[in-house]
Amino acid sequence: METFILILCILAAVLVSSFISRFIPRISTPLVQIVLGAVMALLPIFPRMRLDPQLFMVLFIAPLLYYEAHTINKVELLKGLRSSLSLAIGLAALTMLMVGVILHAAWPMFPLAAAMALGAALGPTDAVAVSSLGESADLTPDEHSILAGESLFNDATGVIGFQFAILATVTGSFSLPQALGEFFVEFVGGIGFGLIMGFVINWLFESARRLGWETTTTRILLELFLPFLIYMVGQNILHVSGILAVVSTGLLIRFDHTGVGPNTSKANIVSSSVWKVLSFSLNGAVFVLLGMLLPAAMGTSWRDRRVSNWMLVATITVVCLTVIVLRFLWTASVLIFTKDHETGSRPRITSKLLRSAAVMTFGGPKGTITLSLALTIPYMTDDGSAFPMRSELIFVAAGVIIVTLVLANFALPLLAPSQSSEVPAQQVEKSIKVLRGTVRELSSRITDENRLAVQQVIKQYNHRIAKLKSEIGQYSPKDFQDLQVQTMEWEQDYMEERLSRIEEAQDQLEERLRSEDAGIEQAPASTQSATGNQTEAETSTEAETVADRDADAQLIDRRSERGDDQEELLNLRSQEQAARRILSTISGSLFHLDRGGELRWRAYTARRRLRGLLHSQFHRLKHLTQPIDKDQVFVAGRHLQAEMNHFLIEKLYSELGKGRFKTEDLLTTIINHQMIESSAEGKTEYAGIPAIRDQLEETKREGYAIELSQIQDMVESGEISRTTARKMRRNVYVMQVDADSAL
Repeated sequence: METFILILCILAAVLVSSFISRFIPRISTPLVQIVLGAVMALLPIFPRMRLDPQLFMVLFIAPLLYYEAHTINKVELLKGLRSSLSLAIGLAALTMLMVGVILHAAWPMFPLAAAMALGAALGPTDAVAVSSLGESADLTPDEHSILAGESLFNDATGVIGFQFAILATVTGSFSLPQALGEFFVEFVGGIGFGLIMGFVINWLFESARRLGWETTTTRILLELFLPFLIYMVGQNILHVSGILAVVSTGLLIRFDHTGVGPNTSKANIVSSSVWKVLSFSLNGAVFVLLGMLLPAAMGTSWRDRRVSNWMLVATITVVCLTVIVLRFLWTASVLIFTKDHETGSRPRITSKLLRSAAVMTFGGPKGTITLSLALTIPYMTDDGSAFPMRSELIFVAAGVIIVTLVLANFALPLLAPSQSSEVPAQQVEKSIKVLRGTVRELSSRITDENRLAVQQVIKQYNHRIAKLKSEIGQYSPKDFQDLQVQTMEWEQDYMEERLSRIEEAQDQLEERLRSEDAGIEQAPASTQSATGNQTEAETSTEAETVADRDADAQLIDRRSERGDDQEELLNLRSQEQAARRILSTISGSLFHLDRGGELRWRAYTARRRLRGLLHSQFHRLKHLTQPIDKDQVFVAGRHLQAEMNHFLIEKLYSELGKGRFKTEDLLTTIINHQMIESSAEGKTEYAGIPAIRDQLEETKREGYAIELSQIQDMVESGEISRTTARKMRRNVYVMQVDADSAL
């Protein structure tokens, strides 16, 4: 239970550090985690922790180095492999030797072999620290690849050198040929075993995929199991470097880059997500553990009255200067003697080269591997005496770790200010080119059956293009807002004109109805008078009888026409109410986008409402109107919206090529209004929704296939590198997997 509580506390500290780093971005997350670990170690409420170095290597370092090796840029690593191996082997060995000689010369109480053990422990750079601190600085690809490659390979050098130095101190004897022979066996054997395992695992996974045995669950579990298995077999059974075996396997693994289809893409995405979470958790746990170990590692010597604290501080200072100066001179020499890949000439000694050497010097801090090695120093020698200066060696190692981490945190951002927030414009432009090519190809495939689905997919591509443009400063949301305002103003102008024509037709019809009412009232009186005269005179002619019949027929026709006019007037009043509602909706939208349009509309509606009120009261007094049905107003509104959308689509098409608005914005707006027009015309009935959904899914798949084809064409033409193409393809794979859930 105590171990379980300790694990929970460490994970909680990692989680808290991620929040704290947001408020103090200038302090790197590893330093925050170290501080939190130190606080946990000093407070009595947290469980005590003892580090088993072997368990630490297999539980933390093996999976982290595997992931780092698997995700590293292989092309850049190969370019800087000679420099990386020079730092990993040559500099590590020189650091071991020089720290031992200088420390023994300055303070003879440190035996030479023990001092060299300290130098060997200080040889490896922390791969976790290099990866984490590199995010706060803008390292060049060469610098990053060299540092990453060094951190992958120098662990074996440090571990093997440390073991021989400790053996020499404990036994009192040392054989250089034997040490070099065992180093060669462990170094080469570890790499060879890792390469063999890489080939076997690639074949195993690809065969399982061909046979249909691969599932996302088994793939992730087996991949997580690999680094632990390889390390344990290499270190404990074959007695070679387990670290190098894990690194070699990670570099050679490629099964996640082979195979096509949504299942493979889904497995790759899940794998990437799982490893990112695991990597962040293990990274944080490593630094929290380091913080928890530091107080105990330094406290013993600091509280020992037999040892001067000033001597300890001076020792840390001397060792730090030795490590830093040696690293700077070595990296500068590596850069000077490394020929340019394109020109084949050696660079001149310039301020830029020295700055790069300084970046690589401070970019290689020491970390938990150094402390874990120092903590494995035995307490006794073979003759039964205490190991000389054990506590002091651990104290110095811990002090150097703190100093190098602090220097890396503050020196790297000064030497190479981070520009990670800036998006590489060239890469974004290539992505935009791919998306535009996809839109053109999809547009050529539009038919009457798939029009709505293709329009919807093109709309999504236009959104992606606009988002990419905004990342490099070529697009501003204000541009689209300006188009929205202009579109609504066109809608408002159209609907105002349409409402004006409706009211004009209303006025004309009402005038005609009033004239017809007057004619109908006069017709019965004249007929009655003619009938009375005929009775009194008791005379009639055939012509008079025909005239009376004609008068009756005309009266019936006028009454019929009056009924038609009343129905037309009712239709016009429905259109008027619908037009006013549409205008009210437009004005509400314009209020948020253009307050000037709102003020203009308020003055306009006040005049219209007053006129409409007078008309309504007048017709009620005359009993010429009937109550307007809400359904009739709704139908009239749909027809008016369809007419307005048709007008806007033509207006928007006329804007293409004028340069007033972005092409992607215009196309997106056109598609929106085309979909509204189709809906208003009743083309998207509920019975057709499943078919449209299937068409949309199929169109998305076509779009992704076109994207991948466009990317491949750009690779073959040399427009983009394979690394860039791999990143672009990964984005397409993510969307392929997400398509089902999105639909």
